[in-house]
Amino acid sequence: MRTYGTCAYGVRAPIIRPKDDLVKITADCVCALANEKKLQLKEGDIIAVTEAIVAKSQGNFASIKDISKDVRKKVGKGKVGLIFPILSRNRFAAILEGIVGGVDELVIQLSYPFDEVGNPLVSIDKLYDLNIHSFDKTFSSEEFCKLVGSVEHPFTGVDYIKAYQEICGSKGKIILSNDPLEILKHTDVVICADIHSRKRNKKLLLANGAKTVVTLDEILNKKSLLHGYHESYGVLGSNRSKEGSIKLFPRDCQKFVDSLQAEMKKRTGVKLECMVYGDGAFKDPVGGIWELADPVVSPAFTSGLAGTPNEIKFKFVADNELASVKAGEAEAQMKKIISQKGKLEKDETLSLGTTPRRVSDLVGSLSDLVSGSGDKGTPIVLITGYFDNYATE
Repeated sequence: MRTYGTCAYGVRAPIIRPKDDLVKITADCVCALANEKKLQLKEGDIIAVTEAIVAKSQGNFASIKDISKDVRKKVGKGKVGLIFPILSRNRFAAILEGIVGGVDELVIQLSYPFDEVGNPLVSIDKLYDLNIHSFDKTFSSEEFCKLVGSVEHPFTGVDYIKAYQEICGSKGKIILSNDPLEILKHTDVVICADIHSRKRNKKLLLANGAKTVVTLDEILNKKSLLHGYHESYGVLGSNRSKEGSIKLFPRDCQKFVDSLQAEMKKRTGVKLECMVYGDGAFKDPVGGIWELADPVVSPAFTSGLAGTPNEIKFKFVADNELASVKAGEAEAQMKKIISQKGKLEKDETLSLGTTPRRVSDLVGSLSDLVSGSGDKGTPIVLITGYFDNYATE
């Protein structure tokens, strides 16, 4: 019997710079790995490329000043509210600098006890100890810090209330509330800094008297020859780059993955699936931080990565239908059941317990875990046997 299933390889690559031919570089790196490991690439194997190097090869960068100019253009003069930013030096601090530079006065509304992706200001247990368990109260930053004490991030040690206040300086103040409408007590011009709930909150604010509401995907979202941009996501999915600038989410990703698939077919004769991936959609079990600060796990992928898996629950079948079957024979019957799953009407009982996640989200999350975000130097991931199963020889 074949003794292995899905395998994922972090693929080392050279340092990517603007205008590099990333299709060629990626194909070179994957083919070199396949040769080194003596891998026979086959149809359905997957090449995943991190969004960071796609954006870098495109030169999709913008300065803090570029953000400030666009913010000023879209919110005008006066006091502006900023609701629900995530707590991140890498993901949001530079954007905040740009926003501060584009407004006259700023009120930042943080959510508590944690931000949208789970970065905590304070533990829920501590709030319960203080008899705060409904999280429906509004606090000034001074009231909140006096009440809960330390608000240092458990992993980085950063006090984000202090850090964001320092970025704002005399222009801004911070309040804490989980009600998006609370900001309307201060101003009717609002920037929604949340990621996955931005459209809902914009709609809610406009329906309750806001005059202007701008979301992060509406900042730097117009084509420009002067700086980077993203038509769909604006500054969402961006990261701090060199001092005074950010790297935006990559554009034209579908063109990239289709070109990479064609290049690999030309070189190997095999149709591989290709994708661009960002943050994986997983949650840290200790810190409670949900990784997905990008607007999507994968902005583009080839057609073979669409949809959800068609799988049966191996454990359920083994414990029920095959419970009384002798060892050896059970394996053969299991393979038969698996091999027929695509030909028979779907049996909901056999698939019970298989979570219907999208293939692109699963593969993107796997790729993000393999490549990491530190110094591994593997921005490309090769995944073999992902669509194989127990019946595959």
